[in-house]
Amino acid sequence: MADAKWNMELVSAPRTRGDAVIADVRGDIDLHNSPELRTAIMAILSASKSKKLILNLGMVPYMDSSAIAVLVEALQRLRRDGGRVILTSLQPRVKGLLEIARLDTIFALVASEDDAVSL
Repeated sequence: MADAKWNMELVSAPRTRGDAVIADVRGDIDLHNSPELRTAIMAILSASKSKKLILNLGMVPYMDSSAIAVLVEALQRLRRDGGRVILTSLQPRVKGLLEIARLDTIFALVASEDDAVSL
């Protein structure tokens, strides 16, 4: 993954734990930086053989529909291979947005990284 280039302030370098690849996302995600989020997530998925992507969103106080579109795209890509996307440590505003959009029915929303790894 050393060759992958993206804004490391937005998405951390991925790490593996068990059968999962994990990345931390930071800051508000909106129309202006959601393309950077997409670049990072797609690079992580391309470089990893894992079918479980865990995104720690604990440092994301806000996301708009463009960020959600990136998450849905990642989910679609992983589902083709029997994989899943798990979102952890969501702040109330972001969790509420996902619940209002009923996306809590397609993404696994869990409290912690440990919970995500155990799924």
